[in-house]
Amino acid sequence: MTTRKVVFLDRQSLKARVRTPAGFEYVEHDKTSPEQVVERLKDATVAITNKIPLRAEALKQLPNLKMIAVAATGYDVIDVPYCKEHGIAVANIRNYAVHTVPEHAFALILALRRNLIAYREDVQNGVWQKSDQFCFFTHDIGDLFGATIGILGEGALGQGTAKIARGFGMKVLFADHEPPKMEGVEFTPLDQVLAEADVISVHCPLTPSTRNMIGIEQFRKMKRNCLLINTARGGLVVEEDLVQAIKEGLIAGAGFDCITKEPLPADHCFREIMGRPNVIITPHVGWASQEAMQTLWRQVIDMIEGFQAGRPFNAVT
Repeated sequence: MTTRKVVFLDRQSLKARVRTPAGFEYVEHDKTSPEQVVERLKDATVAITNKIPLRAEALKQLPNLKMIAVAATGYDVIDVPYCKEHGIAVANIRNYAVHTVPEHAFALILALRRNLIAYREDVQNGVWQKSDQFCFFTHDIGDLFGATIGILGEGALGQGTAKIARGFGMKVLFADHEPPKMEGVEFTPLDQVLAEADVISVHCPLTPSTRNMIGIEQFRKMKRNCLLINTARGGLVVEEDLVQAIKEGLIAGAGFDCITKEPLPADHCFREIMGRPNVIITPHVGWASQEAMQTLWRQVIDMIEGFQAGRPFNAVT
């Protein structure tokens, strides 16, 4: 019997204790360049990838490949139509970050809403020491209680964010979108959400219909005290337009955990604003709590072993 082989292309993207899938030879690489993909997968039955793209040009050179296990929820790095046409199973991770991503979103929201970065800088720069009373008010502070949060995306992460928001006493609006709709969720037209929300938190997958869904037209409809939070995917927001919105004061601030090209390029437009206290950029770590990463890896194993047993798990194709 031919040995089945699993190859993990970018192991360093996952800080988790690894149990290898039963019944397979297992090989892992810390990272893989596009030029190394075909060579490393030439004998593989299953490929595990987090962010290494697997496009048709490479896939057509891998006749032994039967499955791709995506170690993430988003699978835009995979040429799904090619896989469907050629019988390559694709599976992705689901609902593993239902706590960590909403918590990260609210860490950004709280830091920005209460101007924690700005006050921290003031203390470091000696402003407090010069105050003639016990405190000072150089930056506005806003409560979350009674404020409105608009959530774009009503999946597990959007729902998790809504749950935390309600705990703070916030009014929750889910922006309307094309079907399918999640049962039990009341939707509000997007323009109304943009106009009424004090915080907008994005939790959509990156698809042709959601790419660049927030641009300068949408920023002009937002309240001037609105915060924009993106812990979903780069590409959902037109990044140059966000820079313009911050510079012109169209919104009060932004917290982003993802950008279109990662890591942040030296010439990226965000570098024009990321030194401002009302802008927080984190390096795509909202998903990466220890608990979430272990849950993710357990799902990877379940996907591969389910595929081997003829019981597809989290199948995309």
